[in-house]
Amino acid sequence: MAHATIISIDLAKRSFQLHGALADGSVAFRKKLNRDKVLGFMASQPRCIVAMEACGSSHHWGREFGKLGQEVKLVPPIYVKPFVKRQKNDAADAEAICEAASRPTMRFVAVKTQEQQSQSMLFRTRDLLVRQRTQTINALRGHFAEFGVVAPQGPAHVERLAEAIEDADSPLPGLVRELGALLFVQIGDLDEKIAELERDLRERAREDERTERLMSVPGIGPLGAMAIQAFAPPLESFRRGRDFAAWLGLVPRQSSTGGKPKLGRISKMGQRDLRRLLVTGAMATVGWAARRGTKDPWLAGMLARKPRMLVAVALANRTARIAWALMTKNEYYRAPLPTA
Repeated sequence: MAHATIISIDLAKRSFQLHGALADGSVAFRKKLNRDKVLGFMASQPRCIVAMEACGSSHHWGREFGKLGQEVKLVPPIYVKPFVKRQKNDAADAEAICEAASRPTMRFVAVKTQEQQSQSMLFRTRDLLVRQRTQTINALRGHFAEFGVVAPQGPAHVERLAEAIEDADSPLPGLVRELGALLFVQIGDLDEKIAELERDLRERAREDERTERLMSVPGIGPLGAMAIQAFAPPLESFRRGRDFAAWLGLVPRQSSTGGKPKLGRISKMGQRDLRRLLVTGAMATVGWAARRGTKDPWLAGMLARKPRMLVAVALANRTARIAWALMTKNEYYRAPLPTA
């Protein structure tokens, strides 16, 4: 009996759909298994390719199947969708994953380690707390504005609202003062938790030699360096720096036909959090260079010709390519020499 060369799995919480294919692409089996029986079934199978969509829990299952000696391939869901035939169900999804994984030009997602996923959770937790703080501050500003107390946006101006609560002459009723004080306690708690997570990130960044090399690049701080370690696949898997920048979505979107190239705005593909951090760091670098000047001839020339936001995105692209070069060549950043 011929054994399946590719087994695709449509992941779920409890009921998993498996699709096995032979070397010629014909169907070997279709199975539906409960969660507690999946590992036992895969352990009984000869070494083969195990394909899954890169979705929730896929990295966990990828690590588990890898321990069994199977070759794990994670396919981005956007690349699986074109292979789904007519009806949408688990069996059709599993077959589509198998078809996509068997394509010779398919691109796959690297299986993340537990350490990488732990670091990504650290980032996501901080991001959630920052959003909750912003939501609370905006709610406080909106409520106080109904009583004539107005403050600008941003955490830096929250003290104005606190002063309005303590000011006996402010137009705020007693109940509004009590509720406002309650929201201020919540904002203070969130500030402490965010600061604690940021201290943890900085300590982790100082302990790793790879993040030290990344932090030598202007525009990459501890958060950006740790984000590259947590969210990006091994940079050695990219053939060149431009491929890493394209994975981040920092290259123009193409809409070319008939041999006529047409480039638009950046594609915004890839990892959103990492792209945002690189663009934010680039904006800080551009702002400093515009005010104080820069010895970087490329940046000075761009600022002289282009708008600041465009220069910031171009600088983020350049920073991503520099980061790839540093990590693949095990070097530190060397600032460009000024032109004569």
